[in-house]
Amino acid sequence: MRAAVLTEPGPVTNLRITELPVPTPPAGWVRIHVKAFGLNRSELHTRLGLAHGVTFPRVLGIEAVGIVDDPNGSDLAVGQQVAALMGGMGRVFDGGYAEYTVVPRANVIPFESQLPWNVVGAVPETVQTAYGSLTIGLDLQPGQTLLIRGGTSALGFATAALAKDLGATVLATTRQKDRLDLLAEYGVDHPILDNGSIASVVRAITPNGVDTALELVGTPTLPDTLAATRVHGTVCFTGMLSNKWTVSEFYPIDYIPRGVRLTSYSGGAGDLPAPVLQRFLDRLGTGEISLGPIHNYTLDDIARAHDDLEHNRVVGKLVGLP
Repeated sequence: MRAAVLTEPGPVTNLRITELPVPTPPAGWVRIHVKAFGLNRSELHTRLGLAHGVTFPRVLGIEAVGIVDDPNGSDLAVGQQVAALMGGMGRVFDGGYAEYTVVPRANVIPFESQLPWNVVGAVPETVQTAYGSLTIGLDLQPGQTLLIRGGTSALGFATAALAKDLGATVLATTRQKDRLDLLAEYGVDHPILDNGSIASVVRAITPNGVDTALELVGTPTLPDTLAATRVHGTVCFTGMLSNKWTVSEFYPIDYIPRGVRLTSYSGGAGDLPAPVLQRFLDRLGTGEISLGPIHNYTLDDIARAHDDLEHNRVVGKLVGLP
């Protein structure tokens, strides 16, 4: 089979298309014929050498969608549509940047959909993270306000869609003026141009501050996001578009505004119930919900895809097609 193998951390040239044996699933694992895979900043961090516990060479990819090729005695059936995500994919063991991948059964979520594979490929990890952030991280309720810091990321679009579906009012930021209309097009109630300090703009819309906020940019904007949130509101730290995720000399009393709650979210396949994934795909198919822009790359274009991801050249989700 063909796979994109990262030989060692470094430039995109270290991602090389390689012929590998089709993997055999060990006990408790299944083999999937990959039809599409999403690209994520997690894989960018691995390529840049920012991830811990990864050995090389490694087939990257923390998610993939396709059909079951070898159920290996599990409850799945040959030909069944499935998504596989997280749980060590592309880090501890080889992931989705390949024609076939083997993963633990616990990483696999079955579904049924008539959507094109490139569309389905944009869904699993993004929706899992969005859903987990809104439920576990923020406990978002109907009628509340949500600020998304980093709204034109794939995760930003997905979170906005889920939040609107729940009945929330969504504010979302972008650093580029020409993307404000795009946010509005995909359902954001209040697109905000982000100059690094937007708390006063948010409070002009919601004087007491937002009920909830999702931080996707990272620690550089986190203090301002906290300042935009009301007393007893919650900020969830989920993303690191800035590639910066630590706070030096953290002094909580000075850093966190009085009464504002700061939490975080990271998770895996177990946080995305199959009915939630199925509902999202069904509503995506009917046009009732949107995932945002999707950009397709062949496996041979994987280096270009990573370069686009690293330099934020495209808006929305990048999807690879083996």
